[in-house]
Amino acid sequence: MQMQKNITATIITLNEEKHIREVIENVQQVCDEVIVVDSFSTDKTVEIAKSLGAKVIEQKFLGDGKQKAFCEQFSKNDWLLSIDADERLEDAAVQKILDLDLESSHCDAYSFRRKSYIGKKYIKQWYPDRVTRLYNKKKCGYNVDGAHAAVKAKNTKELNVDMLHYSFSDFGQLVEKAYRYAVEFAHIRHKEGKRASWHDPFLHGFAAMFKGLIIKGGITGGIHEWHVAFASAYNSYMKYVVMLELQEKELNEK
Repeated sequence: MQMQKNITATIITLNEEKHIREVIENVQQVCDEVIVVDSFSTDKTVEIAKSLGAKVIEQKFLGDGKQKAFCEQFSKNDWLLSIDADERLEDAAVQKILDLDLESSHCDAYSFRRKSYIGKKYIKQWYPDRVTRLYNKKKCGYNVDGAHAAVKAKNTKELNVDMLHYSFSDFGQLVEKAYRYAVEFAHIRHKEGKRASWHDPFLHGFAAMFKGLIIKGGITGGIHEWHVAFASAYNSYMKYVVMLELQEKELNEK
């Protein structure tokens, strides 16, 4: 199999010794450079990454988008493959990347479908969860504002191949992160001047559950799909509860 010689993989990490070997070996099928930006891990993440030939830079966590944008300056290549430690390219995605002629490409970026798992359970309602991960840093890059990191590109081509995402080890971890993400979202939106109404927690919570179970078909996927739908509803509900709390605190301080 011919290996691309003009792609740099970028990975941000914090205590990812469980995943770092597999993800580096996975991207080395298509990349000739791997850059790991680590937020001072206390496990063997850095040691393993260096042993596999990755270039490691230590940087205090700046936020998801800013940290991924920070990676860009260290790559020798213009084309970057941004991948999280808990993600992998399926074989078809590897071959598709190898088949691309990036040197003469008119695209700014390419997106992938993403299959997500909790433990070993595939989550139907989260598919295809399309993400843009292969991009030309001279033409586009990661956003540095907002709650969710994303590559902002004007000309993105959708590739009909999959990345695998081992997002959570269990449902308890899902709920913990749902609350953490909700708080982060609320603070960002409040800082941006956005305000919530009393009915927003109920409206958005119900809408999230309806989308997961009915629109995305989770209702037919088994009890674990119901667990995910409830967690999504909880996340959406808490976003606006926290926003309301921030608004109340702001009024009391005046």
